[in-house]
Amino acid sequence: MSEIDLKRFFLEQVRLFENFPADKVEEIVIKSRLATYEGNEAILETGDEGRFIGVMISGHAEISMTDNTGTRAVISQLETGDVFGVMSLLTGDRIVADVIAGNRCFVLMIPQEVFNAYILTNPKAVGYLSRLLADRTRAMSVDLVTAQARAVTKSADPYSLSLHTNTPGKVVVLNVGISQIHFGIYDTHESGADVHGIIDNADKQMAHVTVMVGTQVKTAEHTPFKLSDLFKVMQETTALLGSAFTFHPEDVTAIGHRVVHGGNKFSSSVVVTPAVISDIEELAIFAPLHNPVNVAGIRVALKQFPTIPHVAVFDTAFHQTLPPYAYLYGLPYDLYKKDGIRRYGFHGTSHRYVSLKAAEVVKRPLGELEIISCHLGIGASLCAIDHGRSVDTTMGMTPTDGLIMPSRSGSIDPAVMIHLMEHHKIPADQLSSMINTESGLKGISGISSDIHEIEAAAHEGHHRALLAHKAFCYQVRKNIGGYVAAMGGIDVLAFTGDIGESSATVRSLACQGLNYMGIKLDEEKNRNLGKINGHAVISADDSPVTILVVANDDERLVAWETLRAIERNQLLLEAKAEHDLPIPVEISAHHVHLSQADVEKLFGPGHQLTPKHELSQPGQYACAEQVHLVGPKGRIANVRVLGPTRKETQVEIAMTEQFKVGIQPPIRQSGDLVNTPGITLEGPYGSSTIERGVICAQRHIHMSPEDAMRFRVRDNYVVRVRVEGERELIFGDVVVRVNPAFRLAMHIDTDEGNAANIRTGMLGYIEEIQSRH
Repeated sequence: MSEIDLKRFFLEQVRLFENFPADKVEEIVIKSRLATYEGNEAILETGDEGRFIGVMISGHAEISMTDNTGTRAVISQLETGDVFGVMSLLTGDRIVADVIAGNRCFVLMIPQEVFNAYILTNPKAVGYLSRLLADRTRAMSVDLVTAQARAVTKSADPYSLSLHTNTPGKVVVLNVGISQIHFGIYDTHESGADVHGIIDNADKQMAHVTVMVGTQVKTAEHTPFKLSDLFKVMQETTALLGSAFTFHPEDVTAIGHRVVHGGNKFSSSVVVTPAVISDIEELAIFAPLHNPVNVAGIRVALKQFPTIPHVAVFDTAFHQTLPPYAYLYGLPYDLYKKDGIRRYGFHGTSHRYVSLKAAEVVKRPLGELEIISCHLGIGASLCAIDHGRSVDTTMGMTPTDGLIMPSRSGSIDPAVMIHLMEHHKIPADQLSSMINTESGLKGISGISSDIHEIEAAAHEGHHRALLAHKAFCYQVRKNIGGYVAAMGGIDVLAFTGDIGESSATVRSLACQGLNYMGIKLDEEKNRNLGKINGHAVISADDSPVTILVVANDDERLVAWETLRAIERNQLLLEAKAEHDLPIPVEISAHHVHLSQADVEKLFGPGHQLTPKHELSQPGQYACAEQVHLVGPKGRIANVRVLGPTRKETQVEIAMTEQFKVGIQPPIRQSGDLVNTPGITLEGPYGSSTIERGVICAQRHIHMSPEDAMRFRVRDNYVVRVRVEGERELIFGDVVVRVNPAFRLAMHIDTDEGNAANIRTGMLGYIEEIQSRH
């Protein structure tokens, strides 16, 4: 096909381009890639990351997917002018169906950045793609959620931990600490070329530098230097690894900075601005030794690299999903409201990396797993991760809390005691009855804080070494058991950090006696593990719970967060550049979704739900039927049933109603019912007791793909929404749900509506894209 014929083809035969001027189509084609595929060759495969949409120029292909039995179902036939690859590019999820060439195919592959810049800005093109996506979703042999979960299991890199992007370059990670500087240099195109470095400045006479690529390790000594010379030192020391790994400033495309304390202010990573730096400095009250040096590193990097994006990645941000009952101390409530005294949690980058890696290893979506992450090193903390969200952690208000041992549940951390005594003039004797903390390994043993030295002494019968080791392992095991109870189950137990990775004895004793929870350690695998590369599975073959050891890679997670924060910031800027798009806000009172089996138990054999009036979401309706909810403590009468029926009964109540019925349901997305409490439902015909299904619904926004394109968000993005009114309020942790069947609306429950005096029909505006579930 000649160049002239190709231009005419795109303008006349491709519906996607029918509302574009000729010059815009020409720009799109120039910035895209022409590719040829032979018959039976995969153009896109299930589990791949969506980076392009394709346009068929010649030939034919099919979109198809396999079910659990291996049977392949054809979703759509692709002919000349047809478009494919749309769903993954819009949702951000892995590709859920294969695109297979039927004969030789000539295809235009449009990269995501071109798609964002040209196609998303054309309303008629957006409308066309939205309708196309709706048609193909309806044609699927399985539901979209199941298809997305299957795509995760087939992907070798489901959470993009490889850091591969369309833009070649280096992402630099800086963790500027009090006596050490850790850095990472990640190549976004070439895997295996990642450089890790540690500059130890504890010795005032000489800096000690270690640089690593894979198993290659080089060490050097360097005269003491100013922080302003950091990048020069990085260039000199990486040269020890060979010219291929030498740090070249001109290659850097982004810099991520690990920041210790983000307080209540930062629930996600953010692109650095002067206002962000000012906020980090103000939060130094909680981390007076750490935040100032973190800021010093940011300022040096900004001066050296003023034209590229810098991102602050907070150690505390991952734990901002902790519920109040998990983060509050047993202290006067005013100390939390006025002074921010609460549990913030740390090692967030480590725990999040472990959760992503665990989901990758077990080949299940992160959003359906219960994970306990044990970061055991010079500092130690455990974290309960329920369906991707941190719901409890053992570290407290400052990064010095529980340096060696996780603090006991409900205790007051030493740093909190000091803060109360010094800043609030509370006498020590008033605190003494509340204080119940542990000494560190060195304090108990009198020998060392090095676990291997303590284990060697314990092996020789040193009494205090035995006691210190037993105390440490006891705290780890106790908190594992507590977190299994808190989440109502466990799928993965993971160990990381210097101790977690290197001490087989600690891992063994931490798991001892937990077989009844499904935690079965393979002692031989554990004992013979040695140094790991990436991860290792040490659970027994018949263990219901997967036990992992994960090599600590905080810097990789900071780089991962950096790339995503830049993407989120760009999407938000693009959306705001057009206009401030409003979202209707609706208040959702308590209600019940019933299975047909429960409909018949409650209202009689053969009974069908009676629609009373339609709801805002297409196909959803309030029913004439009502039920009573009966819990261990009390009841809620006349709760409305919503239709149509579902596969499994689900009850949604507000937080303030928990005490009334005597149960504590978790905050979950609709349909996510694993490890949720049950309840009894009473109807006019009979009753039904469900073993699970009661939730407090996470606040969320329903969007069609067309809406998502306008707002520049994707399915499962988490956003902050400002709701205007007499008591203007910003709601954080709002999940975006994208589906062709949805109509734009934000849903909050009655408690949340009362907090801001919100009435149905008021409008909300997306202020920030926080993260992606």
